[in-house]
Amino acid sequence: MIVGVLASLAAAGLGGSSVNTKQAITQLASQPFGGLMLALLSLGLLAYAVWRLLQALIDTENLGYGVRAIAARLGFLVSSGIYSGLALYSFNLLRNAATGNTSPTGRTAELMSHPGGIYLVFAVGVVFFGVGVRQIVRAVKCSFLKNWHMREMNERQRKLAKWATRMGLTARGIVFLLIGLFLCLAAWQSDPSEAEGLGGALATLAQQPLGPWLLGIVSLGLVAYGIYCFINARFRDVSA
Repeated sequence: MIVGVLASLAAAGLGGSSVNTKQAITQLASQPFGGLMLALLSLGLLAYAVWRLLQALIDTENLGYGVRAIAARLGFLVSSGIYSGLALYSFNLLRNAATGNTSPTGRTAELMSHPGGIYLVFAVGVVFFGVGVRQIVRAVKCSFLKNWHMREMNERQRKLAKWATRMGLTARGIVFLLIGLFLCLAAWQSDPSEAEGLGGALATLAQQPLGPWLLGIVSLGLVAYGIYCFINARFRDVSA
C-alpha cells in the first residue's frame, strides 16, 4: 500500500515517487514509531515467507502435480525467497546494518557472473511472467472467492472484497509481467542493466504515452492489492 500511495502521488504530481519495496520499508522506518512498525513488519514478512514456502512444499492449496500446478508452486517458492529477503532487510534496518548492493541491476549482474547464471536469470524472469499471467487470470475468473469464508461476510463486504481483489490482482499482474520481461531481456542480451524491480516497472509505465494515467491506475491497483491482503488476513480459509 505504501508503494501504491507514493506512486499515486507521483502520478498526480503531488511529490511522491515510484519506489521499490525496500525503499518503502526504509521510508516506514523513518516515521514516528518507525522502529516498532519495522519490528512488526519484519516478523510479518518472515511469517509470510514461511507460509509461501509451505504452500510450495506441502501443497496447501491442493494444486496437485500438473504443469500449471508446478508453475504455481514455483511461484510460491520464488515469493518465499523474495519475502525472506525483505524480512532480512527489515531486520538489518533495525540494526542499522542495511548495506550492500540491493538494486535489481546489481543482484542480476552478480547472478549472471556465475556459471549458468544467465539461464537462471531467464528462468526467474519466466517465473515472474507466469505469476503475472496467473494473477490476471485469477482476477478475470474470480477464482480467489473459493479461498474465503464467504458466509462470514455481509453483502457490502463481499462487493468491496471482490472489487478490490480484481483491481489489485490485475495491477500486481501487470507489474510482475513487466519485471519478468525485464529479467528475460537482461538474460537474452547479457545486460544486467535491463533488469528492473518494482520501482523500475512503475517508472517505465510513467514514461509511456499517457504515462501518468497508466501509473495512476496501476498504483491505485497496488493500493487495492493491499486492501485484498487485509481481507485475506481476516477471511481467508487457511485450514489444513
